[in-house]
Amino acid sequence: MSTTPVNLSSRHIKDGMIKSKKTKVGDLLIALLCLILMLLCLVPMLHVLACSLSSPDALVRNDVFLWPKGWNMEAYHTVLTTEKYVRSLWWTALLTVGCTLLSLFLTICAAYPLTYSNLKGGKFINFIILFTMYFSAGTIPSYILLNNLKMLNTPWALIIPNCISVFNVIIMRSFFYGVPDSLREAAEIDGAGPIRTLVQVYLPLSLPVIATLALFYAVGRWNGFSDALMYLKKSSSEKYWPIQLLLYNVIKNSTQTSEQAAQEGFFSNGVSKTIQMATVMFATVPILLVYPWLQRYFVAGVTIGAVKG
Repeated sequence: MSTTPVNLSSRHIKDGMIKSKKTKVGDLLIALLCLILMLLCLVPMLHVLACSLSSPDALVRNDVFLWPKGWNMEAYHTVLTTEKYVRSLWWTALLTVGCTLLSLFLTICAAYPLTYSNLKGGKFINFIILFTMYFSAGTIPSYILLNNLKMLNTPWALIIPNCISVFNVIIMRSFFYGVPDSLREAAEIDGAGPIRTLVQVYLPLSLPVIATLALFYAVGRWNGFSDALMYLKKSSSEKYWPIQLLLYNVIKNSTQTSEQAAQEGFFSNGVSKTIQMATVMFATVPILLVYPWLQRYFVAGVTIGAVKG
């Protein structure tokens, strides 16, 4: 009579061991896949870094892959000492920070009132917001509008058109919906108005989504290129070029003759490629350094609504 429980327990142990082995094998396969994907992402960056630290002759011979040949820091010295590059880097950093703060402010101001069920016209406002996400005027009407507003070739052309994202407003609104109504009611009983409730109740609880949206806005603005290419056409607007547009012009002008390139601050052949790669590193690394600071908030922010209850 006593052997049956023993046999059952031993069978359960064996099944548990088999499942644990399968789980370990699955974890190893996932870890291996993640490692492969990580290497695929790192190889291009390592190649660019190696090219930026190599001699122009090695680049002309295509001898550089993942390790620099003929170590040369001249490209970084050029980028850090040439006024055109330094100004573009500082302007891009200032533009990114300013646009991110403005976008977060406008996103919060747009999303918070929509959480009130007694908001007059709330359903119509939600419809208009969603409508603009699915249907937009297009590039040419936007260009004509900015031209009529005298915003072309000014920094406002990089700030105003993309200062708010409808998708991010919906994310922020969805997060605000998840805040218990009892917290708002308790604040209102204590005499807090809507603004004080937002500042003291909603915003402290919204750090994950705020950090996530800040990262989205910052990456979008730092990597912004097409708007600057379309709206900053005149030579007088060159001081407002973000780093991505400057990098585009570096690559475009790399086909010029050495004399023309030297006069304009650009370079040719191998020297041009080292400058290009160094500029790519300066255009990529700063925004990558932001991710570790926001990682703990980012995971929680991108999983909003994934778990109920």
